[in-house]
Amino acid sequence: MNSLGGYHIEDLHPGMSASVAKTVSEADVVLFSGISTDVNPVHLDEEYAKTTQFGGRIAQGMLSAGFISAVLANKLPGPGCIYLAQTLKFKAPVRIGDTVKATVTVREVFAGKRRCVLDAVCTVNGKTVIEGESTMYCTTAA
Repeated sequence: MNSLGGYHIEDLHPGMSASVAKTVSEADVVLFSGISTDVNPVHLDEEYAKTTQFGGRIAQGMLSAGFISAVLANKLPGPGCIYLAQTLKFKAPVRIGDTVKATVTVREVFAGKRRCVLDAVCTVNGKTVIEGESTMYCTTAA
């Protein structure tokens, strides 16, 4: 591990995984709207959202995707790593009150380039809501 508690590239191997879980609250959605300026009424206006294919309000997709970032930054590879790329596929909506579990799993390690590729998935009650791939630049022990 590095001095910040993250993994050095030399410590990573395929199959390693880490997760975080967070229950999405009304405050999370409202605060994310303020920070991101995403004020789509499907997130903020229940009466409008009832008229959509979702039948009610949903959380911003990028709010839920942010939980992937939390795992990468805080657990695996952890502090000291830098985001290089992220792909995302949104599979189902997340609603206020849902607990989102974000999990990343190391798929490939490129030690010479100090990079790793991780599979990323967010689930709610075992159902996939987001899937993607994360590429990270990592610290080295050398």
